[in-house]
Amino acid sequence: MLGYILKRLLAVVPVITFVAIFVFLLLRLTPGDPAAILAGDAATPAQLEQIRTSLGLNDPLLVQFGTWIGQLFRGDLGISLISNIPVSDMVGQRIWPTINIALMTIILSVLLAVPMGVIAAWKHRTWADYAVMSFSVLGFSVPVFVIGYIFIQVFSIELRWLPVQGYTPPTEDFGKFLSKAILPCLTLATIYVALIARMTRASMLEVLGEDYVRTARAKGVSETLVLFRHALRNAAVPILTIIGTGFALLISGVVVTESVFNIPGIGRLTVDAILARDYPVIQAMILLTSAIYVFINLMIDVAYSIIDPRIRY
Repeated sequence: MLGYILKRLLAVVPVITFVAIFVFLLLRLTPGDPAAILAGDAATPAQLEQIRTSLGLNDPLLVQFGTWIGQLFRGDLGISLISNIPVSDMVGQRIWPTINIALMTIILSVLLAVPMGVIAAWKHRTWADYAVMSFSVLGFSVPVFVIGYIFIQVFSIELRWLPVQGYTPPTEDFGKFLSKAILPCLTLATIYVALIARMTRASMLEVLGEDYVRTARAKGVSETLVLFRHALRNAAVPILTIIGTGFALLISGVVVTESVFNIPGIGRLTVDAILARDYPVIQAMILLTSAIYVFINLMIDVAYSIIDPRIRY
């Protein structure tokens, strides 16, 4: 197990290196002058040159890259060009709302989608199967912001059950956190329930026809144990992939939902940084997203090796 994990960790190094080089060159070669953004329209050429020198923008690209990599190894993500706040502090303030919403969403999605997919496969070509597939098609077809506005109209404006927008940290008031997190979580879960349910159904259909499933049924094992202990465990590899990828997408791609429900997460931070051409923040966000994907994929590989030890070899 340890050797397998070390191999996977070594495979991560060239990926992160390529991402770092790509991000550095992409932002350095993009049109736009950070010095002009900082100084404003009324800045003189001398002021612009002074800012470029202080930021190291006049140094050769290799020197700039070496300086930037050295800062990364020290945990220094730079200073925001707009707010003049350390980027690490900005990320630390914004990442927890996104993680909390993502965790609640993925837990809700798994609890709903996996049983739905199992039932759809078990009752293949019956009304239950058609109902799950219809919901999946609907979940994929409707844009997430439309779902969000529908939920706001129904549960916040018409029924007045839940607040429209906002975010309260769970450590401050867990009740308020839940009340404000339910709508965005339901909005995001609509898509991921559809995705995970379809994958669960497809994987279960492949497994339910195997000999060991028929043998378990012939021995008199209850249908619940056949479905959830024998069949689902052997169908879990592609399901885990979808769940892991979905969690990574939730953390890095909840821009629309955070905007609709006014959640101060990293999605909104990324949009604000792109609009303002705040290069250090953009670099940090891309690197953070890449690291999340790499970490999630590593965890999925480890989970594969636990479910099926043959994968290690």
